[in-house]
Amino acid sequence: MRPELQAIAAKRADTTTRPPRVLVFTTPTCPWCNRAKAYLRERHVKFREVDVSRDAAAARDLLRRGGQMGVPVIEIDGRSVVGFDRGKIDRLLNASDLFAVIRTHAADAARAA
Repeated sequence: MRPELQAIAAKRADTTTRPPRVLVFTTPTCPWCNRAKAYLRERHVKFREVDVSRDAAAARDLLRRGGQMGVPVIEIDGRSVVGFDRGKIDRLLNASDLFAVIRTHAADAARAA
């Protein structure tokens, strides 16, 4: 592995790989929210749903994070996707998977050394 990748992996290394942290801000009447959640479920991605219509603090948090109140907003490891954008969701999930592979490789190399 290239030294710069090893450095990144070492900074991010966990003892185990972890799935991406996914948060979905929704409302019950939002059809795009339902599509986004179905898409994540189809890909076996675990997520936490936050209904901003029932949680005023979450609605304020959504506004603070993205500067708007439209839903869905999907956060994947702290990076936001506004709306149901499959391409961006896939890119962020794949980036999370790449870092998991790098962490695993770094941990294996450290054990072998």
